[in-house]
Amino acid sequence: MSHDYDLFVIGAGSGGVRAARISAGHGARVAIAEEHQVGGTCVIRGCVPKKLLVYGAHFAEDLEDARRFGWDVGTPTFDWPTLRDNVLSEVKRLNGIYTTNLENAGVTIFHDRATLIDRHTLKVGDRTITADKILVATGARPAIPDVPGAEHGITSNEVFHLDRLPKRAVIAGGGYIANEFAGILNEFGVKVTLLLRGDALLRGYDHQLRERLHLISMQKGIDFRFNAAFERIEKRDDGTLSIHVSNGDPLEADLLLYAIGRPPNTEGLGLEALGVALDANRAIVVDADSRTNVDNIYAVGDVTNRIQLTPVAIKEGHAFADTVFGKKPWRPDYECVPSAVFSHPPIAAVGLTESEARTKYRQVKVYTSDFRAMKNVLADRNERALYKLICHPVTEQLLGAHIIGPDAAEIMQTMAVCVKAGLTKAQLDATVAIHPTMAEELVLMR
Repeated sequence: MSHDYDLFVIGAGSGGVRAARISAGHGARVAIAEEHQVGGTCVIRGCVPKKLLVYGAHFAEDLEDARRFGWDVGTPTFDWPTLRDNVLSEVKRLNGIYTTNLENAGVTIFHDRATLIDRHTLKVGDRTITADKILVATGARPAIPDVPGAEHGITSNEVFHLDRLPKRAVIAGGGYIANEFAGILNEFGVKVTLLLRGDALLRGYDHQLRERLHLISMQKGIDFRFNAAFERIEKRDDGTLSIHVSNGDPLEADLLLYAIGRPPNTEGLGLEALGVALDANRAIVVDADSRTNVDNIYAVGDVTNRIQLTPVAIKEGHAFADTVFGKKPWRPDYECVPSAVFSHPPIAAVGLTESEARTKYRQVKVYTSDFRAMKNVLADRNERALYKLICHPVTEQLLGAHIIGPDAAEIMQTMAVCVKAGLTKAQLDATVAIHPTMAEELVLMR
């Protein structure tokens, strides 16, 4: 009882909240500090509100397709403030739920910034608080390019609060955030250009899926500018932007959205003064139990830059709490972590890509199914789904699964179980298909 708390958590995002709740459930005296809103990036300004925008955007195509199914929908109109305000209202509701769950678990919440004074002492607002163990779960933030005029662009933090939609938007980046917002804004009627520093989008995903998304995105009207590095951004008197890049003429836009990466939030926490080790990207270095080189200080989630996914941060926070306070030690498993891109259409994947498998095994067996979903056929929408299975060359054990098409993420969750469990292609083939569905393609590939 020599410290105010057994555990103090800095950051009330997904990983920090889970660690705090579970630790309190194990009997620890826990406090948590959050300078913004409880819930963190995912709930407040990330995956949750973004997925709601994805749903809203998809009605553009659904309403168009409805005519082929006999529905007279008139001339649909879209009101951005209605969707924006409803999404923000849902975020507020979730913030309240997260806050209530922490309070019900007996966690003390400080709505202030917390910084480290020494290994057991923190400055929280104008208070000084001590804790036996400290968990850093401050997440990551959107990167902003270091070029003249960079202040004229916005990030994914601000896009949810736009007063109105732009007529033309340039989105910088080739990752999942860039492609998701490109699809969203395009469906809302915004003219979108995706600006990429390199020559490919969605690095890390299977090349065939990346090429398919590129093709479909262009067919939907999204433009791409590859191998284009920022030089400067100029803002005119009428508010429009001129974006000068290294490759070609300047891009003219009403909105510039940065989606060029998410560096860990480690600045200004006092970590360096305590000797907490950071890597070259300023992420906190931790061991398999999320412990730093200072033995009573731990870190979970995006601030460690292991895998920047909400479910991963949650598992890390839970494992920390069970291990340190619950006397039930376990570690997260980072093999075969599934992921999704909520683009239009969505992509989902788990396990090895074809190129990764060929590098590891030299020879692999690849099964594909390239088809139009039944709904798209009747809607006369020429958009093809692609399902792909990567299998061991001898045993045909599933090494990876990759999907682009409607409901890709929903279907992939089940395939993630199959790949994680080490099932074989023969076991998929022995499974009776559910007909007619898109997912049946997974057990019918030849």
